[in-house]
Amino acid sequence: MPGPEPLWRRRFDRLAAEVHAGRAALGRAAAAAVAEALRRLLARRHRVRVVFAAAPSQEEFLAALTLEPGVRWDRVVAFHLDDYVGLPPQAPQRFANWLGPRLFDRLPFAAVQRIDGAAEPAAEAARYGALLRAGPPHLACLGIGENGHLAFNDPPADFADRALCRVVVLDERCRLQQVHDGCFPDLEAVPRQALTLTIPAILSAQQLFCVVPAAAKAPAVAQALLQPIAPGCPASVLRRHPAARLFLDTEAAALLPPPP
Repeated sequence: MPGPEPLWRRRFDRLAAEVHAGRAALGRAAAAAVAEALRRLLARRHRVRVVFAAAPSQEEFLAALTLEPGVRWDRVVAFHLDDYVGLPPQAPQRFANWLGPRLFDRLPFAAVQRIDGAAEPAAEAARYGALLRAGPPHLACLGIGENGHLAFNDPPADFADRALCRVVVLDERCRLQQVHDGCFPDLEAVPRQALTLTIPAILSAQQLFCVVPAAAKAPAVAQALLQPIAPGCPASVLRRHPAARLFLDTEAAALLPPPP
């Protein structure tokens, strides 16, 4: 079913952005768009591969997506963008565990490919990268970090990385965001390493859907859309993708000029 109409739409290079009145409308609009893309793909393919982000910013979107009718989830293979290294297997902060009750356990996926942050990091990066190389994603559902990161590709990001998944060291601003989001009690509790899909892995998806609510993201959104495309703001690379859509609420779009 169609999602809410946006307050405004505007294109930034190739990237189509739209602004909605609040988080609930934003989530419904993004869910409707992703579900429609899935229906179209599933009409001509037996299997579809989708990557999902895990963050509080994705809550409304994921909740709305699980309610979308007419999607053959039993023919969808799910991946996720990133995860911490070194947390215990049952830690609720692990992104595979966070996505479980919100998505992976709610829908009858054909398969769920989880990143194992408890495994030896380099070996796990190679294993997960091989899965992506064998079958690149059709869709990727993303967010943007307060420092402009995509997945855990903190600035300066490698736009030409030859790996599809790699071990990274998280910068302090990224780790502080995890505290701001209420995921960890303090900075010291946030892991210093993570496994992440690289920028080329993300851009290999046929379609990108980026969901970004909240005032804390407004500076990163403005930099990504209004400044030159550069590794210092990884999210700016979305403007190069031929089929990317960005869903904002009014708070995240607060520093953007109104459309002409």
